[in-house]
Amino acid sequence: MITRFLYSELSWSMQKFPAVCITGPRQCGKTTLAKQLCSASAKDFIYLDLEKHEDLMRIKDAGLFFRDNRDKLIVLDEIQRKPELFSEIRAEIDAFKRSGRFLILGSASPDIIKNTSETLAGRIRYIHLHPFILSELNDPVSWKDLMFWGGFPDVVLDNDERFRKEWLDNFIYTYLERDLPMLGLKADPVQIRRLWEMLAWQAGSLLNSSNLGRSLGVSNHTVNNYLDYLEGAFMIHRIEPFDANIGKRIVKSKKVFIADTGLLHRLLRLSSYDQLMGNAMAGHSWENFVFNQLQPLLKNDWNIWFYRTHTGVETDLVLGKGMKPLVSIEIKLSSSPGMTRGFATAIADLGTLKNFIIIPESEKFRVREDVTVYGLQQFIAELPL
Repeated sequence: MITRFLYSELSWSMQKFPAVCITGPRQCGKTTLAKQLCSASAKDFIYLDLEKHEDLMRIKDAGLFFRDNRDKLIVLDEIQRKPELFSEIRAEIDAFKRSGRFLILGSASPDIIKNTSETLAGRIRYIHLHPFILSELNDPVSWKDLMFWGGFPDVVLDNDERFRKEWLDNFIYTYLERDLPMLGLKADPVQIRRLWEMLAWQAGSLLNSSNLGRSLGVSNHTVNNYLDYLEGAFMIHRIEPFDANIGKRIVKSKKVFIADTGLLHRLLRLSSYDQLMGNAMAGHSWENFVFNQLQPLLKNDWNIWFYRTHTGVETDLVLGKGMKPLVSIEIKLSSSPGMTRGFATAIADLGTLKNFIIIPESEKFRVREDVTVYGLQQFIAELPL
């Protein structure tokens, strides 16, 4: 059994909050993590899968069910199927407040599940779970393998390439045909697949929703609505440019990443790591992979941006707290990276004191007094922020 790095955080939260919600994409390991926690606890628990009719019938009168089981931890899986339960949970917590009453699992952001954020404000802790990342895998899984096939547990734990392709293809199909419509997205699944594939080609690059709209034959507003649903279902990430009082002409577009590089490569119709390395998307895929490895490790008080001016000065990622940039990161698919003028100028513009170039494999070394090159695995092991 692989222990997720969020396990201790989840365990602590269950001792402090009446309700804890684990969010994350479908099949990323939420149910397994919840059952691990429950099995290690001395408290009795009831697990309900809200996709099963028999479990839904047990909570037909949710208020009565909650009152009858106040001595137990109640686990509600796939809560986005029954968002009306949030008001019942609030009423029960207000009537009988105690830490560790509810463990809720959801495959969609509270932002796109109606009335959730407001309903349980002050009563719930949200913890986001990603697919596996390098730092969670004790047996060093090849970074190349994880980069190409992604981090979904079923894919990581089965080396059969045919199975991996079938699993990822079925995952994409199910999201398009069932999960996104269930969340309220009213759109042709074929059109959403086209959008998702176009986003894959833009991974690690600037997002141009107007161009996407023209390609799809829909308005900019409609494209942004589609993007909100894809992000709310944890299929993409959008990050903002850093532009606070720099005094430069900053690119205003957001940057887009695909939430799992296994999905990215299936959307690009690539079949192997070697094929990827011969593709124009190789560098963008590496940047997407590094982003996916770093983002889960950042505490909530960290912000993540990128920086790019209209003259081409840029850094791939900027990390900071509040609105203060603290770290600049350049991501290169190279074994012998150099210091570029654009990165040097970006560091000067931002005033960051910690600056890094992340490459696939290397012992750390400095290319300048304030710039250190790291191999990815050493960087995430040390996390020198």
